[in-house]
Amino acid sequence: MSDKIQKRILGKSGLEVSAIGLGCMGMSFSYGPPKDKKEMISLIRTAFERGVTFFDTAEVYGPFINEELVGEALQPLRNEVVIATKFGFKLDPTGKTRWTGVDSRPDHIREVAESSLKRLRIETIDLFYQHRVDPAIPMEDVAGTVKDLIQEGKVRHFGLSEAGVEAIRRAHTEQPVTALQSEYSLWWREPEKEIVPLLEELGVGFVPFSPLGRGFLTGKIDENTKFDSNDFRMTLPRFAPEARKANLALVELIGKIAQQKNATPAQIALGWILAQKPWIVPIPGTTKLHRLEENLGATAIEFTAEELKEIDSATSKIAIQGSRYPENLQKMTQK
Repeated sequence: MSDKIQKRILGKSGLEVSAIGLGCMGMSFSYGPPKDKKEMISLIRTAFERGVTFFDTAEVYGPFINEELVGEALQPLRNEVVIATKFGFKLDPTGKTRWTGVDSRPDHIREVAESSLKRLRIETIDLFYQHRVDPAIPMEDVAGTVKDLIQEGKVRHFGLSEAGVEAIRRAHTEQPVTALQSEYSLWWREPEKEIVPLLEELGVGFVPFSPLGRGFLTGKIDENTKFDSNDFRMTLPRFAPEARKANLALVELIGKIAQQKNATPAQIALGWILAQKPWIVPIPGTTKLHRLEENLGATAIEFTAEELKEIDSATSKIAIQGSRYPENLQKMTQK
């Protein structure tokens, strides 16, 4: 086992993971066609060799094929890794679309847990997130169901994704929340207003997804970049060509800091997140070994308090263009 990456503990839970995890979604889903399974199994195992112990998936990624991939890749390493997956979408039985809404009915949560355990080839889910808040189901019922699954030994830790302040508080009262997974990066800092202070107060860890702005903060995307027709980013207002053009101001700023630090823009973006709180663990996704190694290099980046202040000051002058989701998805994220 490599000791190249420091470890972090998610909040007060005692759940120890590598300081940077690996988001596995893009290997099967969302960013163009699914990638070659053998190559992705190799990449996941290489990530472990480099010190990554925290892997993120969900039943809806595919659906199902991403959990199967992660399960196969990590089966030989089961006792040395933390696997997170998610419940809470209503999948389309016809397969015409991936999902048709949210569903956190207690029976459904149990069904998903049983199916995910099989696909992941494990006996206990390390971290089970509610993927999106279901307004039709009281949060106490959701948390209570996961609490029962924890008592039964099928789940170790409870998490929420894209939940708002009230939902987090209500859930945490019923069953302590180990981690919140939500988008957070230098171009989406909304969680700093209410969410980050709440997580600190409750002792809940924070797992930012899209910490590289879905690739935008790497500096490899501009207004002329062409995406695959089934690339999720084609639907995002923030990735419309005119928005990308305006948002390059942030990328240029990150690029300048990267030059000063002898690092890459991706390493600066991830290093900045790591510098915010010791209980924050970003999960950048990638399908390429050189990007994985680049991302892991972010753990060596250090910022002084003065440098962090300068970054805050400079970024506050840049107005980010475009909402992060189209309207139908925006409704599913909790303020």
